[in-house]
Amino acid sequence: MRRREFISFLGGAAAWPAVVCAQVSTKRPLIVWLSGGAQSGSQVFVDAFLKGMREFGYVEGSNFDIVYRFADGYVERLPPLAEELVRLHPNVILAPASGPAVAAKNATSSIPIVTPALADAVHLGLIASESRPGSNVTGIAPYVAGLPAKQMELAREVVPGAVKIGVLTNLDDPKAPPQWQELESAGQGLGVNVVASDVRTPDGLEAAFKVLARQGINVMIVLQTSMLLTERRRIAALAASARIPAIYGYREHVDDGGLASYGVDLRECFHRGAYFVDKILKGASPSDLPVEFPTKLELVVNLKVAKALGLTIAPQLIARADDVIE
Repeated sequence: MRRREFISFLGGAAAWPAVVCAQVSTKRPLIVWLSGGAQSGSQVFVDAFLKGMREFGYVEGSNFDIVYRFADGYVERLPPLAEELVRLHPNVILAPASGPAVAAKNATSSIPIVTPALADAVHLGLIASESRPGSNVTGIAPYVAGLPAKQMELAREVVPGAVKIGVLTNLDDPKAPPQWQELESAGQGLGVNVVASDVRTPDGLEAAFKVLARQGINVMIVLQTSMLLTERRRIAALAASARIPAIYGYREHVDDGGLASYGVDLRECFHRGAYFVDKILKGASPSDLPVEFPTKLELVVNLKVAKALGLTIAPQLIARADDVIE
């Protein structure tokens, strides 16, 4: 029987082959997963990580156990969840992004922490440097300098002549402020009016969209944060209802009804996270494992969504896309 344990504040548990409150073996290595997002939006990343683990010879419930906790987009839940997981004395904490990594780091300075979407790690005090972390945190940094500005350019390609661009922000997430600052600066350079609507919890999404709709924006950009990613289906539905073309940083948004994305392959980052876990389980210290950086960016366009919005995507943009959903 697989030994999985999780807490979730949303439904959908039936989709997970899990045993609630299962007993964890003391003989097998234990990995704990601390997510700031929701269970329902995390499965593709869990699957990518577990696939990577299998490639290194690890089979869940056979030669390692895994325990999950999800904050469901409410950052105040992360510290107590981190403390709860630390009390399990795991071998590795898998913190998908910087917010959970900060909570985990505050709860322990000794248990290794692997973060597949590590952002602003030096500034946050998580590591000393990317080449030599010097702490119990390491992972992959998928936030490429200049990427938000490229998303701004994509927004203006999708909606030529756009003069007012909205940004859906989630400034409680440590990854968000640098992205917003870069978008604001890019907008000034292009002579574009950039307006933001901040949402701190999933409960605030509808109100945030109403703010942007009242601003009369031509197109919007959704920041790359854990909560906005796991709420991607709701965001796509709200954008469709408001008839607002939206640009994203992750293809998962487009797979689930968004218009277009430009960014790193986040699933590959989670798949690669298994490499760090394997190294640590074999005795390596996270302080000596350099942070890695993805080298490939992908452009994904959903022509079905474009048609529903009455948009014609330029042929040259379609030709550049790595994937087109028709």
